Amino acid sequence: MKNLITDVAGVRVGHAEDTRAASGVTAIVFDAPAVASIDVRGGGPGTRESALLEPGTTVERIDAVALSGGSAFGLDACSGLQAWLAEQGRGFAIGPARVPIVAGAVLFDLLNGGDKKWGRYPPYRELGYAAAAAAGDTFALGSAGAGLGATTVNLKGGLGSASATVLGFTVGAVVAVNAVGSVTAGDGPWFWAAPFERDGEFGGRGLPCPLPADAQAFRAKGRTGESTTLALVACDAALTKSEAKRLAVAAQDGLARAIRPVHTPLDGDLVFAAATGTRRPTDPIGDLAELGAAAADVLARAVARGVYEAKRLPYPGGLPSWHDRFPTSARG
Repeated sequence: MKNLITDVAGVRVGHAEDTRAASGVTAIVFDAPAVASIDVRGGGPGTRESALLEPGTTVERIDAVALSGGSAFGLDACSGLQAWLAEQGRGFAIGPARVPIVAGAVLFDLLNGGDKKWGRYPPYRELGYAAAAAAGDTFALGSAGAGLGATTVNLKGGLGSASATVLGFTVGAVVAVNAVGSVTAGDGPWFWAAPFERDGEFGGRGLPCPLPADAQAFRAKGRTGESTTLALVACDAALTKSEAKRLAVAAQDGLARAIRPVHTPLDGDLVFAAATGTRRPTDPIGDLAELGAAAADVLARAVARGVYEAKRLPYPGGLPSWHDRFPTSARG
């Protein structure tokens, strides 16, 4: 176990970045088409193929998911993944034709100090292709891929991941944390996700008791549309599309445990869910409930890891990283 979403069999992840633009793409590639769905809670999402992921639509399985910076420009990343998959002979078969099915979502990182004057075409199609080609069992956390240009209200955001086992299945999450709110309590170092932390994976500082007076104050970043946290949870159980939808719904609790505020009109917060396995849960209803609870816990941990591992962007006015503000030489 690497404590990454790639602990789930059949899932690979790759990154590609444009450091000049301070933006990037994270590709989640499935070794075989995966049953998938989506749950959208934020008020301003930017997505591709989200309607196809709803239960009741014809195509049940997808080949890959793209998480991208660049706001609406970043939707081009899906085309890059699609091109790479087509070269591998992947895709939904319609007679002799094959159409790779790539879902995707974008976050807003256009005001983070990077140079967005990219000319006629934004870089995201090529970044999507490169991220897919780089997909493997290990990948960087923090300021990498879709998390390169991500921010929160008070700290540098980033790309996080975590995993766990339950009922003999593996559940994992990957998330690009570009939250409208904060992942820490007040102005201190304590992550809201602290009750779910394992093995000091994001500093081991726990939560203070009592919480500081400013911890519950409403703080939101910037203007409408300047945020969005993108997540994908996966498990190696065999689920139906409707069950994958329920997994995504349950996993949203992980964002609520780790970010304050979340799911606002100011962001496009969403969660994809994918199932890669061939073994059905013994109790389809009870086991799905337990898988959903685990997915929420894993996603909360992944959010904190994304911010904990992030590094400050080298631009004037860039937000400090968690490590910039809170040296790790001492806990508490």
